[in-house]
Amino acid sequence: MTPQRFERLCQVLATRQPDLTVITDFVHKPRNLSAIVRNCDAVGIMRVHAVIGKEDYRAFRGTTMGSHLWVEVRPWPTLEEAVKPLRSDGFQVVAAHMGERSRDFREIDYTVPTALLMGAEKAGVSASGQAIADHHISIPMVGMVGSYNVSVAAGIILAEAQRQRQRAGCYDSQRIAEVDYQRLMFQWSQPRLRKFCDSHGLQYPPLDAAGELLDAPAWYASVRAGTAPLVPEQKGTERE
Repeated sequence: MTPQRFERLCQVLATRQPDLTVITDFVHKPRNLSAIVRNCDAVGIMRVHAVIGKEDYRAFRGTTMGSHLWVEVRPWPTLEEAVKPLRSDGFQVVAAHMGERSRDFREIDYTVPTALLMGAEKAGVSASGQAIADHHISIPMVGMVGSYNVSVAAGIILAEAQRQRQRAGCYDSQRIAEVDYQRLMFQWSQPRLRKFCDSHGLQYPPLDAAGELLDAPAWYASVRAGTAPLVPEQKGTERE
């Protein structure tokens, strides 16, 4: 890995926004889901919550493999299950939905913990999603068409969230926990070792200031000897 590449990874991780996320309410078209995930990466979102029902996640994961390198896409069987942990962390839920409750999307404060809820391609946000949301928002339009593509709408709204957060200084310093920073740095800078560690249940070895293994010979020797530290099962460590 070149120094320039490592510096870029550091810059990206330093601007990740742990309290901004997107929930997709049964968005199934691969190109739309992939585009939403790319939008999320562009504004510093770490995780997307995808409500997909009982669909096989292996098939679902294949729709966004490239974007999965930078943004975790976490599947959920129901919207209620996706929202519950976010509520516990103090997130507001903002639904992109045209209706009597709708406000201009620029009127919302996105500097507070926010989950943007985007509905399915044709059906829009579900009835349960409309009920769960704290706010309904819409994007003013002056043309003949009635709505934007779901991924385009998400991009427009997230650009406003980014603008507000930049003005509030949310991108000026590292906001993710150091343990998450180190985990993601290893996963991003050492993809082959990540795959090896994940498949063998090994803890990620520490990196030096340049993103390389701190003591590569010693670690490889411990792997060969079967003494390399394992991921503690009781911690329920989750590999993305």
